[in-house]
Amino acid sequence: MNSFSTCDICDAYKADASGVLRVLPGGLYRSYGARTSFAGAISTVRCLDDNSKVKAAVESPGEGRVLVVDGGGSMQRALLGGNLAAAAARNGWAGLLIHGCVRDLAELRRADIGILALGHVPMPTERQGQGTSDVALQLHGLLIRPNEWLYADEDGVVVSAAPLHARAE
Repeated sequence: MNSFSTCDICDAYKADASGVLRVLPGGLYRSYGARTSFAGAISTVRCLDDNSKVKAAVESPGEGRVLVVDGGGSMQRALLGGNLAAAAARNGWAGLLIHGCVRDLAELRRADIGILALGHVPMPTERQGQGTSDVALQLHGLLIRPNEWLYADEDGVVVSAAPLHARAE
């Protein structure tokens, strides 16, 4: 993937009122992985305090995609830990955005993948097979659909209906 800057993307689309570009609110997500920037087509999981679907996703071929997980903003259980982060990196995922918590911070820092989450907590989930995959999510009032594109770097997170390479550079 070519290099990008979310600031440059926003500069290029600041006058575009079509809604092709959506910007997640700043300051909510913390970076936990070894990569500070990542981008790719979106896959989604919706789950609450049960990471069964997250595990299934990261153990499948990532093909450069970004997994967006709507954990309901729960701060009670970690939806991603060191083992699953390592699996995601090994299986070719570009990154993960977790609307919830992670754990095993030292292991996450070593994982060659981008990881953004609301926070961290040491408590694991109880896997009960709950959750849904490849569904539209609503985060911070913004609709996020499978196969859209997510770009994340130290400045923020933007979502678009299609890749923005040519216009963003």
